[in-house]
Amino acid sequence: MSIAARTGSATASIFLIGALALAAATPASAQAPDAWKLQWPNTDFDTASVDFAEITSVLPRDRIPAIDDPTFGSLADGDGFLTDVEPVVTLQVEGQARAYPLQILTWHEIVNDEIAGVPVSVTYCPLCNSAVAFDRRVGDQVLDFGTSGNLRFSDLVMYDRQTETWWQQFIGEGIVGELTGTLLTMLPVRVESYASFKGRFPAGEVLLIPGNVQRDYGRNPYDRYDTSARPFLFSGDMPEGIAPLAYVVAVDGEEEAWSLELLKREKRIEKGDLIITWESGMASALDTRVLSQGQDLGNIIVQRKTDGGLVDAVHDLTFAFNYNAFNPGATINQ
Repeated sequence: MSIAARTGSATASIFLIGALALAAATPASAQAPDAWKLQWPNTDFDTASVDFAEITSVLPRDRIPAIDDPTFGSLADGDGFLTDVEPVVTLQVEGQARAYPLQILTWHEIVNDEIAGVPVSVTYCPLCNSAVAFDRRVGDQVLDFGTSGNLRFSDLVMYDRQTETWWQQFIGEGIVGELTGTLLTMLPVRVESYASFKGRFPAGEVLLIPGNVQRDYGRNPYDRYDTSARPFLFSGDMPEGIAPLAYVVAVDGEEEAWSLELLKREKRIEKGDLIITWESGMASALDTRVLSQGQDLGNIIVQRKTDGGLVDAVHDLTFAFNYNAFNPGATINQ
């Protein structure tokens, strides 16, 4: 995120990336940009802020389909397919609250939505456990996003359908194309248990399983990923003194992160106007095959003190390798 001042058995079950896809995945340094131009005729490859060698092409664009016409239901509808401990990404805009279950986002990665008149995209990269929401407005344009089929530092590279610029999901920045260097506005979200969301928002809405795509919703296609030894398709530097797939809390505007294990021990961490708290009750989406049986990551609240009271802060519960890739050398408190 501009968050810091702005493989084992797990990979065997990864959705749509079996042995053949792994063999076909090629780093950009092994492909001429001309090959990309055939697939992306509307992307301006003369404008980029990253080394093409850092980008790995894994799947065709939109093979993991974004949800463009989301349908929402009541908490009663959510009770029909969600358990209380399952993780949901929750977003509140102008008093309207919605939950986006990870059992759906894991298979789609992007939901293009509008809440209280604000166009938003709610995104999730399972390989980094990075859940980030953006305002889709850039200048006088409203963008909608899809999956490019590319990864950079194992993090999702999105694209917008208006300019076909490529965007880095974790930091919300255009990295290849017309809008290179543009930063999307991040919106504060929580990844919390469904029970926690229901307790906070009895009139909240829940994203429903799309009827036009068949996926094994409720099953984790990244079985045991968050306890594996190495991240998938990542060749960068590993963080020092912490497991690459250890969970860390990264907060926008902070030049350091906090390990989940530290937060579990302390239960509450304060730094300046920042308050981070933890309590048990939310399952991991990337542990056991059945989401509801995953290890207890807990509910994490990240807020800042203001004159008007506590307000949610933009943050992410991500993996140490991902935080380190975008914040090399930054401190991870343990």
